[in-house]
Amino acid sequence: MARRRRIRRWLTGGLLLALVGGGIFTAYQVMQRSDAVITESCTAKVGSESYSLALDQTANASLISAIAVRRSLPARAASIALATSLQESKLRNIDYGDTAGPDSRGLFQQRPSQGWGTEAQVMDPVYATNAFYDVLIKVEGYESLPITEAAQKVQRSAFPDAYADHEPEGRAFASALTGQSGAGLDCVLRPADANDGPGAVSTEMDAAFGAQDGTVNGATLSVPAAGAQGWAVANWAVANAKSLGITRVCFGGQAWDRHARNGWQAADSSQSAVQISTYAPTVSSTP
Repeated sequence: MARRRRIRRWLTGGLLLALVGGGIFTAYQVMQRSDAVITESCTAKVGSESYSLALDQTANASLISAIAVRRSLPARAASIALATSLQESKLRNIDYGDTAGPDSRGLFQQRPSQGWGTEAQVMDPVYATNAFYDVLIKVEGYESLPITEAAQKVQRSAFPDAYADHEPEGRAFASALTGQSGAGLDCVLRPADANDGPGAVSTEMDAAFGAQDGTVNGATLSVPAAGAQGWAVANWAVANAKSLGITRVCFGGQAWDRHARNGWQAADSSQSAVQISTYAPTVSSTP
């Protein structure tokens, strides 16, 4: 009888271990599936209005906006540029044109045959964006013109009214990415993986905004900034979190956490610097 009781206890214990193990495995599988089905995208919100873009579109929008900030242009300039690029290329750096201009290229579908530069130049997003702004700032009173009218004076499109279709999302993303609407940008992303660390973030940021004098401490980059400039940098970091392995951004008493997926939340932070953290895998030591 004692032997039977021991056998029953062993069987019961084994069954419990199997159930616990199965539960853990099932939970893991569910978590893996939930990460797999996440639709990655970024949303800009201004007031009660919100607009979403794909990650590559948002990254391009962040560069266009950062260059406006670097050049000390008003947010209106970024709004015009974003509405233009949305119409011309859907904010993608495409290497083909259309029937109106088969030699059109890049974010703004600029034509080398019309003096915008060489094909290689207009395919460079930084060059193309600066070329757009160089013409825009020569348009008298562009800040007070309707966005579609200002865009047409730069582009001279065969469809001059088409830019108006993209004014709302252009304004929303420009407001967030130039820092005018604070924590106005949120990106929903899958977990981060291997990346080049905060040094790569600093390099890309300097290319967009100019030298930012950031300092690296471990897996975190600190960028001295305040006000709208700080929010421009913070939202730029969120916009580029996918490609740069960024997991957390803190500024102005708020934090964006890639893994929480609940947007910007209040955080304990009195620092004026923007804190940008990257994914740092745990390396196990060999015994």
